[in-house]
Amino acid sequence: MLIGIAADHAGVEMKAFLKQQLETQGYVLRDFGAFAAESVDYPDFAHPLAAALSKGELKAGISICGSGNGINMAMNRHRGVRAALCWLPEIARLARAHNDANVCSLPARFIDNDTALTIVQTFLSTAFEGGRHQRRIEKIEV
Repeated sequence: MLIGIAADHAGVEMKAFLKQQLETQGYVLRDFGAFAAESVDYPDFAHPLAAALSKGELKAGISICGSGNGINMAMNRHRGVRAALCWLPEIARLARAHNDANVCSLPARFIDNDTALTIVQTFLSTAFEGGRHQRRIEKIEV
C-alpha cells in the first residue's frame, strides 16, 4: 500500500520514526516533508499530500503537526480528503470504520512515538463499515 506522509517542523521526528517502522512492516511511503526541525508552515506540506490523495495517487495519508489541528484543517480543504485528528487508537478505528477517513492526523506535541505508531497501525488496519455510514460520507462534500 502506498501511503503519503507529511509533517511540519514539530512532527519531523515523529514522521521519521513512523516511516522507519512502517517500511519495516512492508508499507511504501511517499514523504512530502518537512525534513528538518527549522520552523516551516504546515500548509506547504499538507497541500501536496492532499492533492496526491485527491488525484488517487495514494491510498492513505498521515499528517503531523504540533497539535494536529492546523495540518488537519489544511488537508480537509481538498475534495475527497477526509482527514481525522487522532490521539487515541479508538478514535483512529472509528475514523476509518464510520467516517472512511483517508488521512490520520497526529498531534506530535501531545502523544509519544509508540502511541503514534499504534494509532497509525489501527488506522491502516481498519476497514470502512459502509452501510448507514456511507450516506453520511456522501453528504460531506458540498
